[in-house]
Amino acid sequence: MKFFDTELGKVMSTSSDAPQTADLNAQTVSQIANLARLSLNDTQSAEYAQSLNKILGMMESLKGINTDDVEPLKSPFDNPQPLRTDAVTESNHRDEYQAIAPATEAGLYLVPRVIE
Repeated sequence: MKFFDTELGKVMSTSSDAPQTADLNAQTVSQIANLARLSLNDTQSAEYAQSLNKILGMMESLKGINTDDVEPLKSPFDNPQPLRTDAVTESNHRDEYQAIAPATEAGLYLVPRVIE
């Protein structure tokens, strides 16, 4: 199976003798749930095992897709997104706000003590 390594900037391939996904059973799901500190009963473990096996089956089917002629895609956009200029868009109203505050000192707002 081939994949594009973004750090190296080239197409890499995996070993064909890589381990295949195994079917999950209720016992394995229970063990994983225990490690994750989750509480599952036997019915839930069986349901999750079935759901996870479907998901793993879908992922396994993706391995069969031939992507040899597909160019690696670095970005779905043709052009980079435009960035706005880094400019100050609001003026400083600190003096106006402090003029209407009940109490200020040295540019700080004074508030009543909450915790004694």
